[in-house]
Amino acid sequence: MKLPVLTIKQLLEAGVHLGHKTFRWNPKMKKYIFGSKDSIHIIDLVQTLEMATSALQEIHRCISSGGKILFVSTKKQATETISELAKSTSQFYVNHRWLGGMLTNWKTISNSIKRLKKLSEDLKKENTGFTKKEILKMGIQRDKLERSLGGIADMKKTPNMIFVIDTNVESLAIKEALKLNIPIVAIIDTNSDPTGIDFPIPGNDDARRAINLYCELIKQTIVDAQKNILTQVSEKTETKEKLEVSETKEKIFSPKEKKVSKPKEKKDTKNKKPKSIFAKIKTLASKKIK
Repeated sequence: MKLPVLTIKQLLEAGVHLGHKTFRWNPKMKKYIFGSKDSIHIIDLVQTLEMATSALQEIHRCISSGGKILFVSTKKQATETISELAKSTSQFYVNHRWLGGMLTNWKTISNSIKRLKKLSEDLKKENTGFTKKEILKMGIQRDKLERSLGGIADMKKTPNMIFVIDTNVESLAIKEALKLNIPIVAIIDTNSDPTGIDFPIPGNDDARRAINLYCELIKQTIVDAQKNILTQVSEKTETKEKLEVSETKEKIFSPKEKKVSKPKEKKDTKNKKPKSIFAKIKTLASKKIK
């Protein structure tokens, strides 16, 4: 496990320590706040560093065990970075709008994903058989579904983990994840509620530099975990091939077991002398006298 190197200097340069104004804070975040300056809360970066490393370790474990992560953030500052992160690491994302029941009511969501795929297939055909007006309506429907469900089009089941930026905006996603007992990794600002978050990371959730730093750290951990999976798979295939080769060699080069039959004992007819005629007459005469 090779986690990316994170320092307090990097956090300071990205503006992770800058929270919201003091009158907008959440009292539950008191233990993560270092102090205030110019009526702005300052986040304790020592705790941020420790909690970020533990969250990255959990992400690494999730990916190395074959799990999938859903990245959620509908903020303008994070939409592009979240989608790029998910696409580059072959994970899932929601960056436009969280539909109600996206995790808890997966059957209806899967039906709408099927509708999206069917619309995209129909519009790709040259001879669709529809009028221009119908094609235009289908294109509008396809674009609408693509914005909200394009990031989870290949998701066949609920994810193994969810990563959220701004828990206040994505409160529906957190509630659904809590219902299904899905582990949550979230960036919590000074106005956020940390209750229910399994792996909170105290930090700024509005600055683009901070969001880019979070996404880059997660990308590096996922890439390292995927490399470990590939090495494990290659090692397993090599061991299987070696075992198969050894078995075939044993079959080819091992001497065939033949059943050893005991030689039949031949009667020694040579040493036996043939009976004379006089001896035969004596035996016959003795039988008649009896």
